[in-house]
Amino acid sequence: MKNAIATTKAPGAIGPYSQGIDAGTEVYCSGQLPIDAATGEMGKDIVEMTKNSLNNLKAILEENGMTMDNVVKTTVFMTDLADFGAMNEVYASYFSAPFPARSAVQVAALPKGAAIEIECIAKK
Repeated sequence: MKNAIATTKAPGAIGPYSQGIDAGTEVYCSGQLPIDAATGEMGKDIVEMTKNSLNNLKAILEENGMTMDNVVKTTVFMTDLADFGAMNEVYASYFSAPFPARSAVQVAALPKGAAIEIECIAKK
């Protein structure tokens, strides 16, 4: 059984997908672009963009009664891995040990011209 998770504290889906899916013992959060839910604007640099993407994931998890401590896996999509160090500093401030497993990959492009998108899997 699966149930959609939706919150106005994160940007709405820009296609036929859910912000998140509660699959019983796990939650799957769709990739979050660095859009500030309150303003609709993207961050001006990779630091602000990373914060926006992670705040969106946090809001989706909170809507389902979870925290970032429930996250077991993330995938970070970036258009320029030269920004990895700055992204990593922000990322580290959102998690505590044991840190989630993570993949980080460079991609040619992301929706809306974003420089980063982050998705996660969380365990109840």
